[in-house]
Amino acid sequence: MSTNPAFTAPPTETTRPDLQGTFGMAASTHWIATATAQSVLERGGNAFDAAVAGAFVLHVVEPHLNGPGGDMTAVYATAEGKTPTVLVGQGPAPAGATPEHYRAEGLDLVPGSGALAAAVPGAVDAWFLLLAERGTWELADVLAPAVGYARDGHPVAPRVVATIATVQDLFREHWPSSAERWLPGGSVPVPGTMVRNEAWAAVLERLVQAGSGVDGDDGDARVARIEAARTEWAEGSVAEAVDRFVRDPHRHASGTDHAGVIRASDMAAFRATTEPATTAEFRGHTIAKTGPWGQGPALLQTLRLLEPLDDERLDPSTVLGAHTIAEAQKLALADREAYYGDGDVPMDELLSDAYSAERRALIGDRASHELRPGTVSVPGGALPPLRESYTPRGGPVAGVGEPTVPGARGQAVAAPAEDAPDHEDRGEPIVMETGETRGDTCHIDVVDRWGNIVSATPSGGWLQSSPTIPELGFCLGTRLQMTWLEEGTATTLTPGARPRTTLTPTLVLRDGEPVVAMGSPGGDQQDQWQLLYLLRTIVGGWSPQQAIDAPALHTTSFPGSFWPRTWTPGGLVVEDRLGDDVITGLEELGHVVTRAGDWSLGRLSCVTRDPDTGVLGAAANPRGAQGYAAGR
Repeated sequence: MSTNPAFTAPPTETTRPDLQGTFGMAASTHWIATATAQSVLERGGNAFDAAVAGAFVLHVVEPHLNGPGGDMTAVYATAEGKTPTVLVGQGPAPAGATPEHYRAEGLDLVPGSGALAAAVPGAVDAWFLLLAERGTWELADVLAPAVGYARDGHPVAPRVVATIATVQDLFREHWPSSAERWLPGGSVPVPGTMVRNEAWAAVLERLVQAGSGVDGDDGDARVARIEAARTEWAEGSVAEAVDRFVRDPHRHASGTDHAGVIRASDMAAFRATTEPATTAEFRGHTIAKTGPWGQGPALLQTLRLLEPLDDERLDPSTVLGAHTIAEAQKLALADREAYYGDGDVPMDELLSDAYSAERRALIGDRASHELRPGTVSVPGGALPPLRESYTPRGGPVAGVGEPTVPGARGQAVAAPAEDAPDHEDRGEPIVMETGETRGDTCHIDVVDRWGNIVSATPSGGWLQSSPTIPELGFCLGTRLQMTWLEEGTATTLTPGARPRTTLTPTLVLRDGEPVVAMGSPGGDQQDQWQLLYLLRTIVGGWSPQQAIDAPALHTTSFPGSFWPRTWTPGGLVVEDRLGDDVITGLEELGHVVTRAGDWSLGRLSCVTRDPDTGVLGAAANPRGAQGYAAGR
């Protein structure tokens, strides 16, 4: 594909090669997960076998970014059926998670860490469902790499160590089970130390053992064995251990102690599901996302706003393009706040030509500092509180920072979870001493030689989310922090309802054929960074690696999804590589710009497929020197 002369010319050299081959490709946020997925392809597994194997390895090697107690979403297509399908691994709020209970506990926000923030874990069951319905391998074979790394150990990454160092006092003083798990010998491990999680390895082996009574070598027997593991996960010893453990009060990000409300019955009531993707057309491509129970359709709304504009207005590397993109994103994200949630959301109307034209007319020559949701035939929810800072109990919250960028939300600054306090943040989440984390997570993409393709974003259950459950080796997630305790919002905390997740993988199709699976960690920024990739590749003609390497930006002019839910009116966070002239130009247009360093924003990965030639490709993020792509 030739580059677009209306766009800034792409760099002639990239940080990593654009991989190409015909056999199979994998890309993820950690090299061990990528290598694991590729090894499954090499041994005859399909893309779904490979993705599940890689994902369970991510639980082990990136425990500060995801865990078994968390959640996941994926979008995929099969070689036989090209229609994009969403895998729903987002669990709901427990039956006891009512606004009244949280207010009675003295809270006005769901805390950012601690068991009160836990939705029902959804990731493990969702991966099992994908393996059962679309995979070909036995569960024991798929889980073997994760069991090996958990039981025999793996060299701990520097960023895992930095996260542990940040929360070590919390562990020692309030979460002794986490101190035992993550502070071997009472000390923070040194990067490269072999770390193990025998408890989690034992859980995985028990899940496999649950299906041992099912005999047979055919596909039905394989699925029955996986279904037995799903039942054991939801109704057996794991659920019982969770129930027992959370009943004891423990410290939360609020600075107060509370017991959790999740029960074994909540876990027994949940099973992952699949559903059709929500889609929109953009420049001859179909973009497939989750439903509006996640933030994914906001990307579709943004693309609908940008679709008819001149190409030069879509270049993120110019003042005009960056301004136009940011203003379109603000409008889509305002609609996210007013309408998106686990209920009836009028997506057809929100994506319609008439509504998009009406909203597009609001993109002005100056940066908006307002939250401006639109009006459709279905009333939106009440707008959430718009706070630029948060001062519970009269004291300021330390570090109301934007995920991945210290100090970009509010005035306080959080130290990034890095090896040294002055280390440039390269896309990891901000982790506070309270365990509160803003920004997540992991990502994995796989495509095989048959044409199966999957993009998945697992998250939650970070090692710093809540105390480790000793007999399980993992902790619960914190997705309920994305709900409000105020009545009448689109995402008010409701028992049995899913919190609106930020997890938002993407599948791109051309002429009905899947051509790209992609995604990124980064909380509210996930779709903002993916938008830049789509514009630079589809409109600008850049290669995948060129687009991933390119300077990134995102707006913070909307309420954040992570506790303490603050916003920066007119906020725009940019990588310095965007250039002084562009940054100054954006400031002159009224954007409140935060410079984030040269290589700080975006951790995209992708795999690609050319249906005409059969050539597959992959690219990975260089920021943080941890993401990796492989294939042949």
